[in-house]
Amino acid sequence: MKKNIILLGLLIYLFGVTTSHCLAKERKLAQTGMKFLSVAPDARSSALSSALTAVDGASTSLFYNPSSMAAMKSDFHASLGQVQWIADINYVYATAAYKPAQGRFGVFGISFLSVDYGDFFGTIKADNSQGYLDTGIFQPTAFVVGFGYARALTDKFSVGGQVKYVKQNLTGGAVNILEDQSIESKNFNIDVMAYDFGLNYKTGFKSLQIGMNVRNFAEEITYIRESFQLPLTFKMGVSVNIMDFTDMDNQQLLLSLDYVHPRDYEEQVDIGMEYVLLSSIALRAGYTSPTDEQGVSIGAGFHKDIFGTDLGVDYAYTPFGVFDDVHRFSFQFSF
Repeated sequence: MKKNIILLGLLIYLFGVTTSHCLAKERKLAQTGMKFLSVAPDARSSALSSALTAVDGASTSLFYNPSSMAAMKSDFHASLGQVQWIADINYVYATAAYKPAQGRFGVFGISFLSVDYGDFFGTIKADNSQGYLDTGIFQPTAFVVGFGYARALTDKFSVGGQVKYVKQNLTGGAVNILEDQSIESKNFNIDVMAYDFGLNYKTGFKSLQIGMNVRNFAEEITYIRESFQLPLTFKMGVSVNIMDFTDMDNQQLLLSLDYVHPRDYEEQVDIGMEYVLLSSIALRAGYTSPTDEQGVSIGAGFHKDIFGTDLGVDYAYTPFGVFDDVHRFSFQFSF
């Protein structure tokens, strides 16, 4: 026990020093790129305002804290879903995780996230009566694919990480009008390798857990003439099942809280609550503060074991102030 506490303290110190240095270095508010990496795709997490840093999970933990994947109860878990984001932007994601030999070799996982920004009408400045020429419709996209690994070092302490390839394709853009009035185009693509790290510690007091993760650690990249960094984020969280303090064994009331220290905006606190009845029906709510538009989130889920396969459907709703309301749908199965 004493050795575990010392190890946890050392890792917390290393995480804190490394992340604080990275975040403090030339911190630019609202100046990071590839911001789609900051959007939570999974419906359960979003309903809890992404307060999942210290919560046991499965393959979708790759989007939040990869070390939580070590607590996966089944041998295989997969999830897929869709996010109807603001401004008609759509996300699609898929994750899968496999635990061979009952976890003796850890848990391996893959993740995929794709973004469709919709249709845009392109124009270029021209010397004509209109002052411009139409260059047609272009469709920017982005995606990230990752490979993660998590392992429980003891019955209380687990670590995990993910390496991912991130690409944003802003498609071909008109840059010049040639003498023959044809349009010169140029592709505007950018990609980078990024890394996530996390750890999770079960304190031994009831179900109280402590978690920590760093997401989107990457080198600075340059787009045309301007350089920028990915939305590096450091999170610390705690969670507990409040029903552990009662005699209601057939119910669960999860309370989770995350402290968020991002690179490109001020610190936030995420709070999530999940009430589970008979291990099948889940009601969820979350709150993020401070924030300009996004605050409260709500959601629900239903899980059912059918012939040895656990099937689940989750939904989350987030009002976004002056923007469109955000809806998330997720489907998952495990065996």
